[in-house]
Amino acid sequence: MAARRVAFGIVVSRMLGIVREQVLAFYFGGGALADAWAAATRIPGALQSLLGEGTLSASFVPVYARLLQQGREDEAARVARSVLGLLAAAAGLLALVGYLAAPWLVALFVSDFDEYRAGVTTTLLRLFFPMSAVLILSAWTLGILNSHGRFFTAYVAPALWNVAIVAAVVAAAASGLLGVDLMIAMAWGAVAGGVLQFAFQLPFVVRHLRGAAPGGRRLRPETRTVVSNFFPAVAARGAANISGLIDTRLASALLPGAVAHLRYATTLYLVPIALFVHSVTAAALPDLARDRVAGLEAVRERTERAIRTAMFGLVAASVGFLLFREEVMTAVYVLGGEFGRNEATAAGWVLAAYAAGLPATGMSRVLAASFHGLGDTRTPARIALLAVAVGALAGLGLMFPFDNFTVGSYGLGAAGLALGSAVARWLELALLRARLARRLGGVSLWSSGAAGVLVAAGAGAAAGLGVQALFQQEALFRQGPALAVLLAYAIACLGTGEALGSSPFRLRARAQALFARRRDRDR
Repeated sequence: MAARRVAFGIVVSRMLGIVREQVLAFYFGGGALADAWAAATRIPGALQSLLGEGTLSASFVPVYARLLQQGREDEAARVARSVLGLLAAAAGLLALVGYLAAPWLVALFVSDFDEYRAGVTTTLLRLFFPMSAVLILSAWTLGILNSHGRFFTAYVAPALWNVAIVAAVVAAAASGLLGVDLMIAMAWGAVAGGVLQFAFQLPFVVRHLRGAAPGGRRLRPETRTVVSNFFPAVAARGAANISGLIDTRLASALLPGAVAHLRYATTLYLVPIALFVHSVTAAALPDLARDRVAGLEAVRERTERAIRTAMFGLVAASVGFLLFREEVMTAVYVLGGEFGRNEATAAGWVLAAYAAGLPATGMSRVLAASFHGLGDTRTPARIALLAVAVGALAGLGLMFPFDNFTVGSYGLGAAGLALGSAVARWLELALLRARLARRLGGVSLWSSGAAGVLVAAGAGAAAGLGVQALFQQEALFRQGPALAVLLAYAIACLGTGEALGSSPFRLRARAQALFARRRDRDR
């Protein structure tokens, strides 16, 4: 039930996130301004991720949840207030430094941008760093709400950020703004959305903290535990962000449009991870922290159950992205405006390359959450840093050869970077599994239903390819035919998964239970 509430909240916010990207693609396509937006969101986004949800979930939530489990609610509230004080100070300081250092950060991370793109990126950065500081505080509220079972409230809040961005750019375009002015209006919408996201969650959090002021002169033992776990968690999250920043830096040396195509592909690539992994781990992490008291067997069973739940969606999305990459891009982004067939094809290849590592990425996050539940943030951090190095080297070796292949004026070097990332994700999974199996006495990534997952994906592929064959290639770059292919794939995949019992949705069982309840009520 908890995972379903998380998933529902994520669905709402992610769908609005896709609308946000559609608006970006419509007005700015894959050109210079889209490159600038992608780079400007990536750099402060690293700060947000370093201090935000993933890090707090690893360091703060297990301590807070255990205090609640032990009935020490007052102590939990004091720890939460102390963490807020420390977090606000750190986020505010880094946001100020980022604002002042914006030109140097642009020179460091996207030094191959021309003067125009670099100037726009600098302007955007000076808005996005303060916004990221507010979103970090929003991650603190999310951790508290998750620990109290308020999953939907926590995960639907980012929808306000997306709504504010879309409303700002549409209103600005309607008033006649174009180009850089339109993009800056969109950035101000993002700032307003960050404030709305935090403000929406705050009243729900205050109820649990009794409205007292944050902070305190002395750090309590539990707060010191949070702080000691925080820095290894920052290293683990830092690894993912270092990887993203390296990709952005390398992509800036490729043909124009590469940074934007990475963003368009990454937005879609992260959707199944959010739906099928984030929802599971967010709901399971407080329980993993409690299972640590029950014993390692309980942690192992919950970990394997989380993997089984996530596997169907990860494999289905991976196969769909690989086979129907252009249809996915067409269905989501090609609405006219500045985003057309060449952009869809180039970004589609990036999505396919990322998809090759999608199952490994999802399962790695589940295993990392298990380490966090055990109070170990250092092991996944070390492994993640190694994976970053491998991914950077692999991407560097692949990107320039791939950039020799072009679609119109766009190169495919970004797909080489994404493929390097996929290689790193599989290495990370293998190392995490080996270390966790040593701790728990074994961890299985392959369950009795895994074969059914592959059969379901195969059935979906056959149906999608069959519908694809009914259309000429040109027609597939229209939304109607593209949606028909994707719908055929989804229906066949889900239907087969339900028939074989490998789908975690259990739609048939839910329908039967619903009919049974109605029948009993009618009696």
